[in-house]
Amino acid sequence: MIIDFNKIEEKAIPNFKGGEKEFHAKMNVDEKNKIISGKLLPGASIGLHTHETNSEIIFFKSGTGKVIYDGVEERVSAGVCHYCPQGHSHTLINDSDAELTFCAVIPEHN
Repeated sequence: MIIDFNKIEEKAIPNFKGGEKEFHAKMNVDEKNKIISGKLLPGASIGLHTHETNSEIIFFKSGTGKVIYDGVEERVSAGVCHYCPQGHSHTLINDSDAELTFCAVIPEHN
């Protein structure tokens, strides 16, 4: 199955999960997975949240920023992958002056 993000409309979601500014996303969602092509502009963030019923894998394509994972700050950049297992919490912050782009996969575990 091919997912062509070029054909998916980008949505700007303000204050996603309590974050700052807007999260720009193209999403493919079904009952088992969310597959997202995402972008955070400078100063934008995805708020702190816990993965109760799923996990999340984020592969960074461009830019730099930080993840706060279970209270510990981790720097992220192009080519790095961040994993947040079920039951853990994280936030993603673009603290740079360039776009932070990524692909995320969120599989449901129920």
